Amino acid sequence: MPQSDQDKFVAMVTASASVSLPLSDFHPRSTLVAEQHEVTKPRFPVIDYHNHLDSMEPADVLRVMDACGIERIVNITMNTGDEAFRILDKFLSADAKRFAVIAWMDWSGIERDDFAQVSCDRLEKMVERGAQGIKFWKDLGLSVRDASGELLRVDDERLAPIFDKAAALGIPVMFHIADPAAFFLPIDAENERFEELAAHPDWSFYGAKYSKWDLLDQRDRVIARHSNTKFVLAHIAECSENLPRVTQLLRTHPNVLVDISARASELGRQPYSARKFFLEFPDRILFGADLLPEVEMYRLYYRFLETADEYFEYPTHASRQGRWNIYGLDLPDDILRKVYRENALRLLR
Repeated sequence: MPQSDQDKFVAMVTASASVSLPLSDFHPRSTLVAEQHEVTKPRFPVIDYHNHLDSMEPADVLRVMDACGIERIVNITMNTGDEAFRILDKFLSADAKRFAVIAWMDWSGIERDDFAQVSCDRLEKMVERGAQGIKFWKDLGLSVRDASGELLRVDDERLAPIFDKAAALGIPVMFHIADPAAFFLPIDAENERFEELAAHPDWSFYGAKYSKWDLLDQRDRVIARHSNTKFVLAHIAECSENLPRVTQLLRTHPNVLVDISARASELGRQPYSARKFFLEFPDRILFGADLLPEVEMYRLYYRFLETADEYFEYPTHASRQGRWNIYGLDLPDDILRKVYRENALRLLR
């Protein structure tokens, strides 16, 4: 290339590179050439143990289930009181063999001296109507307060009768009382989930009284105190960015299972560690989506679990969870059977 032409080319590239581009407008297309395998149906029937269907109609959900090889979905209702009973009846009356329901912890009336007894009575009524578990959400430890105005800790002894009641009723307790570590950090240029938090600033817990690790320590003390209660810890124990911690938790407490819901993004960017985790705990991991049933969403989960594909998109919500892609785990059949279905069957009636 003549020197003058080269100078022009360098000037053009330099000018182009100096143009600023808003991060929200940056949508790079990978040039990687790699094998791609579309998994339209799972290798074995699937139980989605973690979803939220309150806004949907059973008939619409069943169409997606049939298209995707989903045997059953557990709807974790986000309602309480009479509305929770209505949701429970809607799905169980539609098809009790295809749907199950986990109840949502009802904090109304916490100012009462007999709060624990009231909560146990409510839980028993939900189970009588067909609920197969109870979920404690991240408002516990972050916003729920007692009558004196004090923040209610996850490991508050006043809650102990509820965990004992769950054990007596033979149902698991699900915990989701924290979020990704990035949600507890400033929403700034160093936060790897900046775009997600910018789109949903109310998801941030930066500045909360308790750190993520404080909340998980409180939860783990509850688990240790109630060894006869079965616990399901959502989203890889809310600690998918720290699998060594989850590994130690499962080794220490045999009454704990985890689900993978909404964490293919985290597991898939550490495929070697994630595969090792599945191989060590095949009886303790549950499949869950935590995304409204959609054909392509489930297919991405199947591709993640069943193939060795490299660098592909993960199932997520519209704003995504981070600027990375994932790698498949290529799990063996005996583990897929357990994660997809058999582990959930031990918890469901």
